[in-house]
Amino acid sequence: MNHFHYVGGTLHAEGVPLDRLAAAVGTPFYCYSTAALVERYQAFANAFDGRQATICYSLKANSNQAVIATLAKLGAGADVVSEGELRRALAAGIPAERIVFAGVGKSEAEMAAGLDADIRQFNVESLPELELLDRVARSKGRRAGVALRVNPDVDARTHKKIATGKAENKFGIDLGHIREIYGQAAKMAGIRLHGLAVHIGSQLTELAPYRTAFAKIAALTAELRAEGHEVDSLDLGGGIGIAYHDEQAPTLEDYTRVVDETVGNLGCQLVFEPGRCIVGAAGLLVTRVIFVKHGVERSFVIADAAMNDLIRPALYDAYHAILPVAEPASDAAVRRFDVVGPICETGDSFAHDRPLPPVASGDLLAFASAGAYGAVMASGYNSRRLVPEVLVRGQDHAIVRARPT
Repeated sequence: MNHFHYVGGTLHAEGVPLDRLAAAVGTPFYCYSTAALVERYQAFANAFDGRQATICYSLKANSNQAVIATLAKLGAGADVVSEGELRRALAAGIPAERIVFAGVGKSEAEMAAGLDADIRQFNVESLPELELLDRVARSKGRRAGVALRVNPDVDARTHKKIATGKAENKFGIDLGHIREIYGQAAKMAGIRLHGLAVHIGSQLTELAPYRTAFAKIAALTAELRAEGHEVDSLDLGGGIGIAYHDEQAPTLEDYTRVVDETVGNLGCQLVFEPGRCIVGAAGLLVTRVIFVKHGVERSFVIADAAMNDLIRPALYDAYHAILPVAEPASDAAVRRFDVVGPICETGDSFAHDRPLPPVASGDLLAFASAGAYGAVMASGYNSRRLVPEVLVRGQDHAIVRARPT
């Protein structure tokens, strides 16, 4: 269900008109739908109902405290990649035994924080990391739960900047060394091996790369068990894409079928790390038009949001649908515009040659599907203040991160 819709000629988030929110909090601002968050999380959890599965929401997609707390109340675990995200997860009420600490460059202090919190596991990505974690754990008289992250050398067929499973990427331990390192880890006094982890990228819109990667993990599991090692858990990562434009996003039913057909008969506990597919479509960035400028060759809509607020188009050439908050007439004339921000860089652009209905100074626009990798990647570039974030639930709303003074 789409929880952002027009009612009486105005775009609403659930039961709240966005023009009313704009008047209350100013623009630009992010708006999230509680109903959308709940619906998407429950759909993912229900897809794996009856299996030994832990759903660890990936905080890097959106680490707003209210968003995390909303998912925590539904039973979500957390996939974290820093001490800050670990602290956020714990503060939101996520139990430590449902927290996975991933990332290629964990510091000694971050390892200590994870051990002190007694988290479920660290996803270890190299032998030096494993050796350091062993030393830190032994210094505390503890054993760290560990899954070794495998780099399966699989092309995820996604943007090169968010692909993580190819041999040239910095992530994981290559298949040729994983068995040797697994054997070393099994002998370390500070390590308690759980099994294997894999994550091949983000915004995957095809299932074939998953099938290839998971099949390699299943074969590796069989080899390790044949050598006498225990492999009790498989962390299968996240990365399921959403439809920003004309993509055909995988269905959860088809994804579940791939999991069942590749690793479902191994008797392992499964861990999943969904992020974008939970929060991506649950958020909008609302902006106000400052000027409409007609040049010699192009026309520009200059908005008060900028690349520091939503960097995905500048960084990844990402597409976000642009919705007028005031519903246009069905027969409204369409004109093509470049939609840009006020920062003094040509790269501060949201869309090129985008067909839009009539637009004027003061109009409100909404960038759709901005709930993932939006506010969480924002910066204060040009000394611009971070934008507020608003969570809507039914007819009510709350500012869940205020605009700094």
